[in-house]
Amino acid sequence: MRPARSFLGYPAALPGVRPLKRPLLLLAGLLLLVTGCTAAPDSPSGGSRWRPRPGIAWQWQLTGRVDTSVDVPVYDIDGFDQSAAVVSSLHGKGRKVICYLSTGAWEDWRPDAGRFPKSVIGRGNGWEGERWLDIRATDVLEPLMAERLDMCREKGFDAVEPDNMDGYKNRTGFALTAADQLRYNRLIARLAHDRGMSVGLKNDLDQIPRLVGDFDFAVNEQCAQYDECGDVEPFIKAGKAVFHVEYELPVSRFCAESRRLKLSSMLKKYELGVWREAC
Repeated sequence: MRPARSFLGYPAALPGVRPLKRPLLLLAGLLLLVTGCTAAPDSPSGGSRWRPRPGIAWQWQLTGRVDTSVDVPVYDIDGFDQSAAVVSSLHGKGRKVICYLSTGAWEDWRPDAGRFPKSVIGRGNGWEGERWLDIRATDVLEPLMAERLDMCREKGFDAVEPDNMDGYKNRTGFALTAADQLRYNRLIARLAHDRGMSVGLKNDLDQIPRLVGDFDFAVNEQCAQYDECGDVEPFIKAGKAVFHVEYELPVSRFCAESRRLKLSSMLKKYELGVWREAC
């Protein structure tokens, strides 16, 4: 999730909820009208990688049983918790499906948690059971993240949402630099692209100008609350979707601006369950 403004500055975990962090020419044309996306013939398998366009609607659900009935073209769901059957069900309804993963923080409940050496696990990031990773240690992290992305691909996901992609701006326990972050974020983007999946840049506003070319869309939390939505415009200008949520502002406070900027905006609760109020 979005990093705290001051250390551990996010709302406390909700009772009973594990904290979570803040994707024949005529046929192609029809698909564009239905899904609001474009494709490019650049996946390693010779197929096409999904490219969501600005303004496309979405659902982000990371807790509870996935409600597949929400009438939107895009779903973002947990890569570990959800099965290939759920992804297939969403595909059957014409949805594109994004695989949520934490790539910049260690989570103690994940099935591969024991494979991360203590040397790469740093300070807590403000959420129970989560700690920042030393993203400089790509010799350790690259194979682990590659296996996670293999999982997303094998389950049939179209894209990946890698979370905690701005550790260098936080107290991680490591002397991370902006250059370290750029290198690691580009590594994650390459790993996703090598597997034929598109990939989104999560938050990391300051590095958007240098990373917009490496990522296929963006995911943003609370840019309206903190008056930062202008920072994501490079994605919109490049014809790439910005999937945006607010947690604390009513839709009357941000939807007009979101529509002007062509953001894919909605109001969600912090637990990221089924409930949503879209612009």
